[in-house]
Amino acid sequence: MKIQIIRCLQDNYSYLIIDETNLNACVVDPSESKPIIDFVENNKINLKYILNTHHHFDHIGGNKDLKKRYNAQIVAFEKDNKIPEIDIGLEDEQIWKSDNFCAKIFHVPGHTKNHICFYFINEKIIFTGDTLFSYGCGRVFEGTHKQMFDSLNKIKSLPKKTLVYCGHEYTLQNLKFCLKYDLKNNELKKKYLDIQSKLNKNLPSVPSSIGDEISFNIFLKAENLNAFSKLRDLKDNF
Repeated sequence: MKIQIIRCLQDNYSYLIIDETNLNACVVDPSESKPIIDFVENNKINLKYILNTHHHFDHIGGNKDLKKRYNAQIVAFEKDNKIPEIDIGLEDEQIWKSDNFCAKIFHVPGHTKNHICFYFINEKIIFTGDTLFSYGCGRVFEGTHKQMFDSLNKIKSLPKKTLVYCGHEYTLQNLKFCLKYDLKNNELKKKYLDIQSKLNKNLPSVPSSIGDEISFNIFLKAENLNAFSKLRDLKDNF
């Protein structure tokens, strides 16, 4: 499978998961339709599925146009009734298989009540939406700090080589926050400079890996709920 990063809106990332044997594809969290359509048509891609991690408009804004244009099926958490016209409703821990695509579903409440991640088992890649960011985590809107803490620990348990594709380009700001509370981590300083260099070249900072997140993400270093909650509150005002 090939992962094509599609920049959308101001700082969103959508992703095309392309089966190079037949050019069938899924799109993850299409913020808007035009950049997706441009790539799909320029590369003769057969867009079959729309995968939504949660209902916020900057993650589903392209759903309607893409569904209509390509007859693509919307794949989302069955309880997320704020996502219209779901064709394939999924449950927590379910394995979704279709064509050559195979992903395990993780229900990860916190940012929203019905947020999910798609973990592509064979490829060891996970699409985390707005739950786990590169070296950060999402704001808690519909859930609780405990739910977000538990959700992050669920993702953290995946193999360290797992690649993490998140929903936004917030990486440099997230690393600044990590550095503030982990000043002695010299490898973190190197990571900051590496990401800064990538962004200066107009390259995306994603993906990270579970191993890197464990090493550098201050939220994943929180030893208990109280420590996590304090960090999340501090980040909200950073």
